[in-house]
Amino acid sequence: MTQDADEILTTHIGSLPRPPELLDLLKRREEGEEVDRAEWERATSEATRTVVERQEEVGLDLANNGEQSRVSFNWYVKNRLSGIEGTREQELWADLQEYPEYASETFRTDVIDLAVQPVVQDRIEYTGHEEARDEIAEFQTALDDTGADFEGAFMTSASPSVVTATHVNEHYDSYEEYLFDAADAMQEEYELIADAGLTLQIDAPELLTTAQTAAMADEPLEKVKGVTELHVEALNEALSNVPAEQVRLHTCWGSYEGPGHLDVDLAEMLPVIYEADITGLSVEQANPRHQHEYRAFAEHPLPDGWTLIPGVVDVKTNIIDHPETIADRIERVADAAADDTPIVAAPDCGFGTQAGLGMVSPELAWAKLEALVEGAEIASDRLY
Repeated sequence: MTQDADEILTTHIGSLPRPPELLDLLKRREEGEEVDRAEWERATSEATRTVVERQEEVGLDLANNGEQSRVSFNWYVKNRLSGIEGTREQELWADLQEYPEYASETFRTDVIDLAVQPVVQDRIEYTGHEEARDEIAEFQTALDDTGADFEGAFMTSASPSVVTATHVNEHYDSYEEYLFDAADAMQEEYELIADAGLTLQIDAPELLTTAQTAAMADEPLEKVKGVTELHVEALNEALSNVPAEQVRLHTCWGSYEGPGHLDVDLAEMLPVIYEADITGLSVEQANPRHQHEYRAFAEHPLPDGWTLIPGVVDVKTNIIDHPETIADRIERVADAAADDTPIVAAPDCGFGTQAGLGMVSPELAWAKLEALVEGAEIASDRLY
């Protein structure tokens, strides 16, 4: 995940808008309905091909499959891991508990119920090999069929600790046992993606959001850091057979439009995150709550050989970020980072992290990505 530091490349963060037909199929599958396999394969193939084409039309340099066949960036794993059955209602995140009326009005989706979480009722092991291989092959076919010419291609996968953070444990006696079994299981998916020659993006919002969970909201920062250190240790174990230069990691303060007033400071967590065996780091910088935190990259410079992937486009409003604003965001991050740190511009998070919960209208999401490419060109002219 390195590049020559002479231009600002562009990417996005995993999920892209899904078409209505595919959303309907995802909903039916979530409700336990049997979906015709041929219909499913046609819909997912067409959706994947469409997002590949649109990424090329927009001008993105680093592309993926838009997570079209996944119901969410994290819950897709319940279909690829054994031992998960049923759901249980969960508490709101700490920042939302202070504003429950807002939360109840905002977090609605016709596809999945975000008020509940899947339940782990037996030992988890990876059973999703066929589904993962199909998803990889579908993406590679779309790249071949469209003739798209990108600088690079990536695929996302949930971190071990986002699995444990969003799947209720009713089986394991200890959290560590649960976490490291999740790491062992997800390792198999990481290696499938890497062996296909794709860059692996680890989705790990919990590296910044642990302090927002109901269980940790009242705990001291040092305990939060200790938990995060354990999460990074489990991730590194899962990545043991994947070259670090083939791995980028995305973290954020949650892909939802919430108060965020209890968010932990980026500068406090960067040294812990820097222990991850990766070479690319994606983190929000367009989020209004965190735009000042570009200074953290001056206080804690990225490790040698790493690429910084700052979020410079908002993903929670339908305002199309002005290219000049995007360029300004890129420049201040670049100025704070070490001179030789490569920069890849991106949105703050995905545009479809949870199927059916699109805070940004699909066509406006693509318009935002067009603005991202234009902003990166402006910043490149100024910086280089």
